[in-house]
Amino acid sequence: MSRDPHKSKDFSQEDEAIARVREDLKQRFPLPPPTPAKNKRPAGKTLGLLLLAIVAGVAWIDPAYRSEHVASQVGQRQALLLADGTQVLLDSNTEMTISWHLRSRQVELKAGQALFEVSPMVYRPFLVDAGLAVVRVVGTRFNVRRQEQDVQITVAEGRVAVRAAATGAVAALEPGQQLRVHKGQEARLGRVDVDDVTAWQQSRLVFESTPLEDVIDTLQRYHRQPIRLMDPRLARLPVSGVFDSGHVDRLLALLPGILPVRVSTAADGSVLIDSPGQKK
Repeated sequence: MSRDPHKSKDFSQEDEAIARVREDLKQRFPLPPPTPAKNKRPAGKTLGLLLLAIVAGVAWIDPAYRSEHVASQVGQRQALLLADGTQVLLDSNTEMTISWHLRSRQVELKAGQALFEVSPMVYRPFLVDAGLAVVRVVGTRFNVRRQEQDVQITVAEGRVAVRAAATGAVAALEPGQQLRVHKGQEARLGRVDVDDVTAWQQSRLVFESTPLEDVIDTLQRYHRQPIRLMDPRLARLPVSGVFDSGHVDRLLALLPGILPVRVSTAADGSVLIDSPGQKK
């Protein structure tokens, strides 16, 4: 196809005229400079950052996503195998709540005694809240006893960190050490025979110059009826010996033979321990 040279020339002249007019308009009416976007991100990226912030916040507060309540009856021991491989043995009349969190594994020991053999998980520590003290471990074997306002933590293997709830003080315990926290008193750290402390696994109660009030606290865990110390002056009397936790009544009957006390039974079935000179 042939081109018309005159027509091409006309188009060229028209383009040049339009270009001159455009440049003249730009100079007369300049456009404002474009406003730079301030931290403008694609919607997808913004949403991703928001979700990341939410996840980070959730991880920081460490919420629980599952929990269970367990309890043993008087005279019963209960063995548990947790989902992470941790083994827990509950002593008689023990109550606890186990909860699984994003960043930790937690137990609240409400009352009683338990022996823990914790499966190691570096990034999810195992915490035991016993009221007056909180135990933190990664993987170890230890015993915790909670009796009202008295808590005892004994380490059999590994190491544990114990924080006193009242003062915030932290103590590191090694095998053979026991920390006792009693309300209104300073925490006491000492060495003990771990086998004696954990002998309850074999239904044995080992006392070595143990104050009578502590003995009564221990016996109460295996006895359905209340055991009451009527004369507070008897509280510090020492008791020594090895006894069967399955026959607490026998031990109570033996007490007058090894201590200056009198044991009687009230109308409601309660066991009363009093001074020999006191009348019923």
